[in-house]
Amino acid sequence: MRSSTMSVLTGLLITFGLVLIGALLTAMLLAFTEVRENTLPYFTYAINTISLLIGGIVTGRRCGGKGWYYGGLTGLAYFSLVLLIGFLGFDAPMQAITLLYIIGAFLISALGGVIGVNMSTRR
Repeated sequence: MRSSTMSVLTGLLITFGLVLIGALLTAMLLAFTEVRENTLPYFTYAINTISLLIGGIVTGRRCGGKGWYYGGLTGLAYFSLVLLIGFLGFDAPMQAITLLYIIGAFLISALGGVIGVNMSTRR
């Protein structure tokens, strides 16, 4: 595989890893503190946003160029897999707001990719 493909896959794996760690920490927070379950959507959005940003940074840094493009691809791949899991595994319906989530995932990861390219030493 090409370097850019491996960079996107690495960023995708890091994004999923951070989401899993964040989900575990959130579950422990809900289990062992007085935090209510109605705050869960805020934690979910924060964890996904931070994970997408960091995944985009890793992708952009590894690619060394076109950070918005490869970072954005990382976000699209992440959201596509989440959407596929939700649709096939949990029978979650497709909704109109899904397009906004896709655009948001692309933009957050693209921003991370731009930051990552600027942190790269391969310019």
